[in-house]
Amino acid sequence: MWLETKTEMEEASRSRSSFSRRVLDGLMLCTGDMEHLDKYIEDRSFVLQLAVWGLRGVTRVILANNPLSGAVILAALYWASPWQGLLGTLGVLASTLTAVIVGQDSADVAGGLHGFNGMLVSLLMGVFSSAGDWYWWLLLPVLLGSATCVFLFSGLTKLLERWDLPAAVFPFNIIIVLYLLCTGTNNPYFPHSRAIPPGALEPNNTELMAVEVIRGIPLGVGQIYATGALGPSLLILAAVVLYSPLLAVHAVLGSAVGTLAGLSVAVRHDSLYSGLSGFNGALACMTVGGLFFTFSWRTHLFAIASAFLSAYADIALSNMLGTVGLPACSWAATLTATLMLLLTGSLAAYRIPIGQVKAPERNLRSRSQWEAGNTEDRESTDV
Repeated sequence: MWLETKTEMEEASRSRSSFSRRVLDGLMLCTGDMEHLDKYIEDRSFVLQLAVWGLRGVTRVILANNPLSGAVILAALYWASPWQGLLGTLGVLASTLTAVIVGQDSADVAGGLHGFNGMLVSLLMGVFSSAGDWYWWLLLPVLLGSATCVFLFSGLTKLLERWDLPAAVFPFNIIIVLYLLCTGTNNPYFPHSRAIPPGALEPNNTELMAVEVIRGIPLGVGQIYATGALGPSLLILAAVVLYSPLLAVHAVLGSAVGTLAGLSVAVRHDSLYSGLSGFNGALACMTVGGLFFTFSWRTHLFAIASAFLSAYADIALSNMLGTVGLPACSWAATLTATLMLLLTGSLAAYRIPIGQVKAPERNLRSRSQWEAGNTEDRESTDV
């Protein structure tokens, strides 16, 4: 009797262990780059493939590459504003379809690389439009601007690849500034609001609220998608955790650094409360802290330094461009990240080639493999 009971307990334990492993394996399939999904949709309908490509493009905005995370982020955008969610969807689809039509590299299209700039352009056009939500005429510049991103991205990629640099969001930053300059604040068809510099004077007797400043840290992550609501911002952060917990940590850390930088130079309280002071710091910190550099204590400190530099550069650019009513967008993070990727010295040894960038955790595991590959390449090219 005792032996039978012991056997039953062992079988139950093995069963629970097997179930836990299956659950864990299932969760692992949903994290990281989900490359297995690309093989699954190879022979499926074009609509399904386009949906996956588009969702990858959604996550590329925040330096991730996971269609499931993209679905979560898209849900967060619709939660924050159905109009903004619609604009973002149209933007990513317009740019992705344009890339397919003009025959861009299929791997780049499937990886969402032609979708994220179009999404950002459409979101910022909606945010700065002073015509209000559901202004259907806005769809014209949204679709045109999103499609134009493909050509800029393709050209800049060809230019920058000789230095192993990504085109990143240069197309978005260029097109949104050109659009705002072309239309102006009083345009009868596409009016937009003026950007307020972070260094603008505060009204008298305004006190800084610590709770609102802390609340602005997760909002800094949401502001990467131009949303200033706490719930959707937390959902966006959860989507990043699904892709890479290490990337999510650096997102929050970078936003906190950006907020601290804003406090140090007394920016407008609204910039701190809304997360606008933090999102450029978050982007720079994520870029260096495990994505384009293998994670280590050196690159971790390097990521924090990059976040500070990006945050201060954003304040400077925002104050300069704000004098003519223009936003600095993500110019600071883009320029800072590009500069950091060009660095030489001991930190360059942690640099990951653009074509081999994956989720930070996978980068960490595969570092020895691509280092060995680089060594072999160098030996084979020696004369």
